[in-house]
Amino acid sequence: MGFRHFIPVVLTAGILLVSSNHARTQQQPMFRSGTELVDLFVTVTNDDGRLVPNLTREDFEVYDDNELQELVVFENSVRPITVVVMLDTSASMELNRGRLMAGAEQFLIRMLPDDRGKVGSFNDKVEIEPLTFTGDRDALISWLPNLDFGNSTRVYDAASASLDALSDIVGRRVVLLFTDGDDTDSNASSNDILNQAIAEEVMIYSIGFESNYFNGARYVRTRPDRNLRRFAEETGGGYFELTEADELGPTFTRVAQELHSQYVIGFTPSEPDGKLHNLEVRLKNARMTARARRSYIAPLASSPERDAPPDAR
Repeated sequence: MGFRHFIPVVLTAGILLVSSNHARTQQQPMFRSGTELVDLFVTVTNDDGRLVPNLTREDFEVYDDNELQELVVFENSVRPITVVVMLDTSASMELNRGRLMAGAEQFLIRMLPDDRGKVGSFNDKVEIEPLTFTGDRDALISWLPNLDFGNSTRVYDAASASLDALSDIVGRRVVLLFTDGDDTDSNASSNDILNQAIAEEVMIYSIGFESNYFNGARYVRTRPDRNLRRFAEETGGGYFELTEADELGPTFTRVAQELHSQYVIGFTPSEPDGKLHNLEVRLKNARMTARARRSYIAPLASSPERDAPPDAR
């Protein structure tokens, strides 16, 4: 398909320390008939890495802190996404700039009519355009040649800015992050990114790229930041790792295909305690693999006094 390999994510219990107060104010849960639900977007692949359509509710099992849950939501239809496509434009990517922009274009042209997006870049600074999310694919593509190039690689600050841009968006939110190197000058940390993404229920797709560039003294081979895989595994996205010999377009295309081929499953949390819970999605067919977020912040149980109108207290 053009990418060297896709790193499958096996769902196990994720362990992250997240501020419960911050998470409760940030998360945007689903509701059905007044009941709060935990929803998961699940990618299913077979042994060959191909996407698997047409599964049923009975094919899935979801475990909340190792307790099997009853699925009260199951959908096999496309839900719109709001996405920030964030691209590494540091000095090490200069020779591959054209390939990167062509690859990102392949993702943007596959956005569906109800999808919305922004594009951004990062080096010694971070920028995101346009000011508002748009579904105009031509407009988004037109921004790509204008993205600035610089020296440093502020991966985590770029991810943080992407999450902030999505913070007021209702619905399904995604960050697509591309980089060829380690973070160098960010103020944010990798844990900051994971805590925010988990609390706000944002899916991160990561593409890591190995490149060669001349740093003024010698040729250097870059290696993508090791936290890219972690971001994807914990939030239910995918991680792809490429070399300069690989075409970028098929990988960006694959991300678009996955985002428009995911199952939506949901359950009512049995422990509304406001704490971090581990999630695991299992498939009854052992030859298939499921990917979804590994944890969530449970809602707090509502009390009659808290929910009562002021006059009734």
